[in-house]
Amino acid sequence: MKNLIIFDLDGTLLNTIDDLGCAVNHALALRDLPQHGMEEYRTMVGNGVRKLIERALPQDAQDLVEDCLKDFLAYYTENIDVHTKPYPGMDALIGKLDGEGCLLAVASNKFQEGTAKLVERFFPGIDFVAVFGNRPGYPLKPDPELIREIEDLAGRRCGEALNTIMVGDSDTDMKTAANAGIASVAVCWGFRSRAELEQAGAVRFAETAEELYSKIQEVKA
Repeated sequence: MKNLIIFDLDGTLLNTIDDLGCAVNHALALRDLPQHGMEEYRTMVGNGVRKLIERALPQDAQDLVEDCLKDFLAYYTENIDVHTKPYPGMDALIGKLDGEGCLLAVASNKFQEGTAKLVERFFPGIDFVAVFGNRPGYPLKPDPELIREIEDLAGRRCGEALNTIMVGDSDTDMKTAANAGIASVAVCWGFRSRAELEQAGAVRFAETAEELYSKIQEVKA
């Protein structure tokens, strides 16, 4: 049996909050709308960029979602890695798991272009089975369809049964794993609190990359 480890991106592999927040604030500033602090954005992310814009806009300005989204995407795509960086030890962890023969994938609710750009930028040389973000016609997490698609690709690549593990920082990731019937490990350095993760059903937690490696070993086949 082959181990397939699927990672969330924002809040799990990469700390992207400052670049996301700056891009939203840029779109808000163009319209003289109130901006938000970076800590506020931690509770707004996780369900795709459209939902992020909706949450950032005042209730009486929801008609501006489409225009703000266009300005956000233009700015963010150009400035996607100004402040973004891997969480401590995560680049080394990915390299170690890859070297041990694990199948690796990324499943994000970030738009596809941004997801692919960041993974290529920060994890070069890693042969991911799939790097999937939000693509037209596909549902967002916690719908398990994305996991099923990755498992299908991984199974065809290795020709073996799979032991799939989801690693994420949010209630969305934990619900995705539960909906897909796979094991999960929750990281505690991301955008959601441990209490939220516990409420979403998380039973394994990692405070550091080293602890995450140990938790993965516990559930590897």
